[in-house]
Amino acid sequence: MYANPRPPQLSHSNRRIIDSNSETLRLYQVWKGTNRFCCGGRLIFGPDVRSIFLTLFLIVTPVILFCVFVSQTLIDEFRHNRGNLIVAICVVFTLYVIFLLLLTSGRDPGIIPRNLHPPELEDDGSTISTDWLGSQNGGGGPTLPPTRDVVVNGMVVKVKYCHTCMLYRPPRCSHCSICNNCVERFDHHCPWVGQCIGKRNYRFFFMFVSSTTLLCIYVFSFCWVNIIKIMQKYHCDLWKAFMKSPVSGLLILYTFVTVWFVGGLTAFHLYLILTNQTTYENFRYRYHRKMNPYNRGCGRNFVEIFFSKIPSSRNNFRAKVKVDSSSIFATPMSFVHSRRPEVHKRSFDTEMGKRQAVAAEDFDDIQSQLGSVGGLERSATQPRRTNWDHKANWQNTPDIHMLAAEYGIEHGLTDREKHRGDH
Repeated sequence: MYANPRPPQLSHSNRRIIDSNSETLRLYQVWKGTNRFCCGGRLIFGPDVRSIFLTLFLIVTPVILFCVFVSQTLIDEFRHNRGNLIVAICVVFTLYVIFLLLLTSGRDPGIIPRNLHPPELEDDGSTISTDWLGSQNGGGGPTLPPTRDVVVNGMVVKVKYCHTCMLYRPPRCSHCSICNNCVERFDHHCPWVGQCIGKRNYRFFFMFVSSTTLLCIYVFSFCWVNIIKIMQKYHCDLWKAFMKSPVSGLLILYTFVTVWFVGGLTAFHLYLILTNQTTYENFRYRYHRKMNPYNRGCGRNFVEIFFSKIPSSRNNFRAKVKVDSSSIFATPMSFVHSRRPEVHKRSFDTEMGKRQAVAAEDFDDIQSQLGSVGGLERSATQPRRTNWDHKANWQNTPDIHMLAAEYGIEHGLTDREKHRGDH
């Protein structure tokens, strides 16, 4: 019904200019989200990835204290290497928790690729929200509807249009304001792992939280065992036992407080899994007050989370893409917001021919010359009028003439100077 406007047709000379100045980069190097990438785009993190170091510190530090100050008593008291086994289990379980943390934080949570252009409005209006159809009867130009109606398990669900990603979000999808991406089956953005929690990493997130809870219980229990063994060995009361092993008392207090946090989080997400909800849906839609279209029963909901196949990522962050000079001049601020200064510098040096930066007003004029392809072909006969000050030293800037010659717009500059001379 409403088709996307066709891009302007480039002449052969202008197409050759763009192709000759294009640069091949990886997708992660020109990614429009705020994510951080590692290992050449193989690992993707959120913008707050530094918080993962705090999480690692809170996990590893008590385990180190347990192995150094508490384990020796357990090794002496438990014969037949059972004390060593207790310590080994703690170390292996800690490494397993760290592995789950990295698996949760360093993978694509289910990011939906952005569209380059807004979608076309379908001729069939059956999937368009009836509220929007009623508002269009009052006149005005046609626009994309803000919502669409989708049938899920016999129930109508409204999906919203994302103006940032220029797409209609699938059911259960939401746009994360921190990562600036639409994430499939969006649960929440977790600051402790520095990543969005979505369809592709929710399973590992729950395993991480629940395993951390079990690790806290494990350390808490054997610290108490250590205190009891000290009381039996020295025939002292509880307070004196804590004085003989203060680290055990500190770990008991630390794990007791922590287990309420991670344990409560585990219980809450177990409830969400059994009812097939996300954290976002639970706080926004309140499915306990109305019918949940995604609830298939406790058993099927559990199988869906833990035993269904995890879909492949929709993004190949290592794919090679071409970035042409016109897009860089048209949107210079996209590189300012980029977190990759080396890409910014390399692209800027390529486009400017490694010359000195020109004045801001001269740069804007060149940008307008490159952005208007039709103006390049008509400049010889119909010079475009501008609001430049006649006192500007445009004609006295040799760098501008050299840069203009590279992009084939020297004729436009000559005609402009002639036009000013007539005045």
